[in-house]
Amino acid sequence: MIAKAINTDTYLEPNEITKHLKNVEYIIMAASSPSHFKETPIHFTIFLNTQNEFPQAIKDSILDKFLNENSIISPKEVMSQLMPVGFGKSTQDTPMPLLLVKPEDQKSIPYRVMHVIDFLGNSDKFSEAKNEGLTGWSYSYN
Repeated sequence: MIAKAINTDTYLEPNEITKHLKNVEYIIMAASSPSHFKETPIHFTIFLNTQNEFPQAIKDSILDKFLNENSIISPKEVMSQLMPVGFGKSTQDTPMPLLLVKPEDQKSIPYRVMHVIDFLGNSDKFSEAKNEGLTGWSYSYN
């Protein structure tokens, strides 16, 4: 079976985002890293459903928790800060979280500011991203 690209050309509107995130604790996303990152073949993004700023010690503790729970090793290029996040509609069961870095995306795609932890790493638990180049995400509810 050949995996098809996920099309996300429609997005949740602000009121839909609010409803969608009502009981979400966090979302974890894994995708393949660019090929020159041999020791860190997976690009992880963790979207925490909060708009709180955290001191560095708390950011480090949160990252350590995710690393331990998901058997992730060799974290590199770690970014942990508030960022705009859009949600693309697709044929998947849940909307795809989209980190909106470009100003033009922030102007054209509805979003919610969330605390985002973005980094490169390695884990055998994410073989689809690591070995097959697929992107996936999982929601955790409270």
